[in-house]
Amino acid sequence: MLALLSFPLLALSAVSAGPPSARAANSLVAGAWYTGWHATEGFPLSKVSWEKYNTLIYSFAITTPSVHQLSLNGSDPELLPQFVSEAHKNGVSAHVAIGGWAGGQWFSSNVATAENRTAFAKTVANFAGKYDLDGINFDWEYPNDQGIGCNTISPNDTSNFLAFLQELRQTPIGAKLTLSAAVAVTPFVGPNGSPSTNVSGFAEVLDYIAVMNYDVWGPWSTAVGPNAPLNDTCAAPADQQGSAVSAVKAWSAAGMPVNKIVLGVASYGHSFSVPPTDAFVSGSTTQLMAYPAFNASNQPLGDAWDDTGSVDACGVYEGPGGDWDFWGLVDGGFLTTRGLPADGIYYRYDTCSQTPYVYNETTQVMVSFDNAQSFSVKGNYIKDAGLRGFAMWEAGGDYNDILLDSIRSTAGFNE
Repeated sequence: MLALLSFPLLALSAVSAGPPSARAANSLVAGAWYTGWHATEGFPLSKVSWEKYNTLIYSFAITTPSVHQLSLNGSDPELLPQFVSEAHKNGVSAHVAIGGWAGGQWFSSNVATAENRTAFAKTVANFAGKYDLDGINFDWEYPNDQGIGCNTISPNDTSNFLAFLQELRQTPIGAKLTLSAAVAVTPFVGPNGSPSTNVSGFAEVLDYIAVMNYDVWGPWSTAVGPNAPLNDTCAAPADQQGSAVSAVKAWSAAGMPVNKIVLGVASYGHSFSVPPTDAFVSGSTTQLMAYPAFNASNQPLGDAWDDTGSVDACGVYEGPGGDWDFWGLVDGGFLTTRGLPADGIYYRYDTCSQTPYVYNETTQVMVSFDNAQSFSVKGNYIKDAGLRGFAMWEAGGDYNDILLDSIRSTAGFNE
């Protein structure tokens, strides 16, 4: 059922945010997105390791053509109050993400005019007050850069987004909320179609950005590459498609302080159909090739959470995504319950991107993913670079907290 949430534009001073201290200055973020639609598919709230997080982000509230409405369609709206209650009971900051790949269709029009920005700011603030939220995470994919394919879009998206955030901050609720944005590995696109060179205004109004350092390579790419590379400066120029290191460099150079950058990390990977003739280094039957070719016309199905094929928000049919969560790689026989390569599975760890790969020669499926080793290295990077912390997409993708425990231990959360 479509849960369309309409909030009257009332005075906001009577509503306050939730118990955990929002906007704690420079507090490290140990966070993850929690997807409401997976609550009944193997990851209910009872499975969340609340004690290992300080921030959980419920996903997604989505934009609508009306500046007065947000929708929780597909994300179990009845579960959101329980999510907030459980978070607060465990001392965890409860946020909601607005947007997502399929949910940001109307961001551009919602912030396109001064009148719309005022109305949308009140709608977001009222939404936060209604659900006793501590924060809002804006996941606009992407300002002035088409994402799913049918988003409203304008050359002025980035400046309008900033003006909207500034107005939201002026509301009594918005002044108290932790405001963050899930962003690409390059800064917001400006009116000239290139990444902005000055995002200092966003640095003033946002508590932090979460760089979505994943989906850098996937089935849309020209070869099998790292889903979530830590670094790519050591790769061939053609293989430098973006990484955590390059993202932090780009955002900080544009005016985002490193202590306002959270590293988005992935608990999933992408699968590719790779014949043995392409999978192995020439002359070897055991050593996997770096950046091998793959059969793009034969996308392997992923785990039980993978989309087997459906019509997207734009009305376009999309085939299987080929996504494998970390738990799915265990269930699918790629990894053992300790997160190590299973018997009969070939394995390669790329020390440039700090990315593991597994390959099943029988099914001819190769997966680029993240494991405890790559999460450990990313945790070290977060600590050494002085980043704000990490946010994992998604909490339910892990297996027995193998990934979560690894990044916590090296990022400094266990000290």
